[in-house]
Amino acid sequence: MILVPPRSYCIIQNPVKRDENGEPLFSEDGQALLRHGDEEVRIEVAEPFPLYPGETLYGKVSQLQVVAPNTAIRLRAVRNVDDRQAGDEWLFKGPGTYLPRVEVQVVEIVRAVIIKPNQALRLKARREFVDAKGTKRYAGEEWLVRESGAYLPDVDEEVRETVSAYVLTDKKALQLEALDTFKDVLGKTRRAGEQWLVTINDASTHLPDIYERVVGEVNVTTLSGRQYAVVLDPIGKDGKNQLGKRELRKGEASFFLAPGERLEAGVQNIHVLDSEEALLLRARESFIDSSGKEKVQRKPGDRWMINGPTDYVPPVTVEVVEKRRATPLDENEGIYVRDIKTGRVRAVTGTSYMLEPYEERWAKVLPQDVEDALIKDRKAGTTGAKRDPFRVVTYRAPHNSAVQVYDYKSKTARVCFGPDLVMLGPDEQFTVNSLSGEVPKKPHVIKSLGLLLGPDFMTDLVVSKHLIMQDFP
Repeated sequence: MILVPPRSYCIIQNPVKRDENGEPLFSEDGQALLRHGDEEVRIEVAEPFPLYPGETLYGKVSQLQVVAPNTAIRLRAVRNVDDRQAGDEWLFKGPGTYLPRVEVQVVEIVRAVIIKPNQALRLKARREFVDAKGTKRYAGEEWLVRESGAYLPDVDEEVRETVSAYVLTDKKALQLEALDTFKDVLGKTRRAGEQWLVTINDASTHLPDIYERVVGEVNVTTLSGRQYAVVLDPIGKDGKNQLGKRELRKGEASFFLAPGERLEAGVQNIHVLDSEEALLLRARESFIDSSGKEKVQRKPGDRWMINGPTDYVPPVTVEVVEKRRATPLDENEGIYVRDIKTGRVRAVTGTSYMLEPYEERWAKVLPQDVEDALIKDRKAGTTGAKRDPFRVVTYRAPHNSAVQVYDYKSKTARVCFGPDLVMLGPDEQFTVNSLSGEVPKKPHVIKSLGLLLGPDFMTDLVVSKHLIMQDFP
């Protein structure tokens, strides 16, 4: 006898056939008629029962399966049953007790996914169906479930992943890109490939949609009251980048760089000029300059200077070429200045001089033998050995010496007798002559650019008014 207690069941293979009243059917010779190859589920039989000849117990008597809350059993019909066709699948949702049937196969146990705040569940449709909200879904379509709580996926829904929201602050925004044309949560239509920013002004958190790709997080750019920045390709009123344009933004300000925007040279400090400084400026395009007392029409390529003391922020139409400082010069000092318009070079000495807009410092090149002689002379003195090529070349001719200087522009020569300070003009060079011969045993020494001259040569030097330089061992 087989006993099936309450909340239990058993499966009988090759069960006996029964009539409308549930009574077993027998043949004429008293043999029980069986449904060979079939199975029968018997649940909570009140009295113990025997197995008819040919019936077998499949497995053992088992307890009925209890389905807990937020859990379901995924079922599949193995034969036509009720209003379902073989192959159909559905869920038996808890809480409840599942009563097994031979026509139905248990596929798996499905547990609900807990959706926390600032999270969403990404689902994909296995086939075309209508979801719990009445929305028609197509095979392969994906969507998000944003409501917090337990969510039990349907048999036609595939759970892809749990999506976490990005927290937005005053210092951090989110840059997104549209993978396809769609309408976002803010109700704006986004085109495929379009990029945009989501800031804290839009929402405190953002859950990326199915058709949104997170490009990255964008940090805020902050300008103090003494800073400015130039933004390239700024966003216009139509929400698109104005390619090739430049926009000046002054502090105090905070902003996020939109997609496609970039800073020209980062965050820059305002130019602070003292009384001895100036900025050399150049116009990028035609505009009216109103920074001075009077308005001036500037043309592309024009150069002018802003003198200190002042603070200056260059507009987008102006390029800062360089920052200049006045060069203080003693009576015995000077610099070479070249006019870039005419090419004329002149020497400026004995004053504090600020270069004009169309002037630049000019480097004077000397022959190598003259450079070597000047280096030897400076090493013997108190000054450094390296010569500044922009400074006027000077030489202190000692007593009983003479120096010849030749001007290649005027094609004239002059002789300076020591003691004297010789200063070369832009077109002047020292005359260097080379002599061959022996050095007298006791020559009179005449220092000229660190060179030695014999006593008999001095008379010829004075008569011919030429400086002869000889390198002796």
